[in-house]
Amino acid sequence: MYLRAAHAELHIPSLYAFIRQNPLGILTTAIPSQNHNTIQSSHIPWILDVLDENETSTPTAKLRGHLARANPQSKVLIEAATQAGTDRLEEDVMILFNGPLHHYVTPKFYVETKPNTGKVVPTWNYSAVQVYGKATIFFNTSAPSTNAFLSKALNDLSQQSEEGIFGYTGKGGAPKAWSVNDSPESYIGLLKKAIIGIEIEIREIGGKFKMSQELKDGDREGVIEGFKKLGTEEGAEIASLIRERDDMVKSAKKA
Repeated sequence: MYLRAAHAELHIPSLYAFIRQNPLGILTTAIPSQNHNTIQSSHIPWILDVLDENETSTPTAKLRGHLARANPQSKVLIEAATQAGTDRLEEDVMILFNGPLHHYVTPKFYVETKPNTGKVVPTWNYSAVQVYGKATIFFNTSAPSTNAFLSKALNDLSQQSEEGIFGYTGKGGAPKAWSVNDSPESYIGLLKKAIIGIEIEIREIGGKFKMSQELKDGDREGVIEGFKKLGTEEGAEIASLIRERDDMVKSAKKA
């Protein structure tokens, strides 16, 4: 991912927060296979485990998730692990997390540059965090480590989603969260045999908030007002995020 200085976010705790707010990441692998495509991608909801929440220089975190065993990407991962004789793959993998807000930006919003020179073009505002790391694959159904990993991953993911997305905390009158234990143990056991576990040790992380930071002040204000005038909830949220990122940039320059 191209991290232009104006758009780059390298503050690791902020990147961790982004992943927790947007846990559905796209796992991409590029592993040669005689039976499947080399490049594979899958949407996976992830759990982020952080050793040091205040880390600011080097990531100390792991991602945990799972894939359907029938998924071609799973088959490639299993092939690679079997051929290497180790559950930890040599090839790097990448996970891309996208923010929920993105929008086309029309040149008509640029109220400073457009009338003065006409040298403007359309663009797209968005936010994303990209992670590179090493993957450990839990695919041996007879191994206690696979069962333990999948049991914890499924429980943690269900709790994270039920409480974080729906607010089912069981507190203050809120409904109680659905739990894996609510399903028959034999049924869950069968489902666990149909998936593989993946743990990513993060070695590199970077974020991009492309929210009109590179524009002149007048053009950026024009973009904010343009989105507000759309009269949509999405437009209002995009305008608010542009303002938020602009304030952050100005505060950083004053510091």
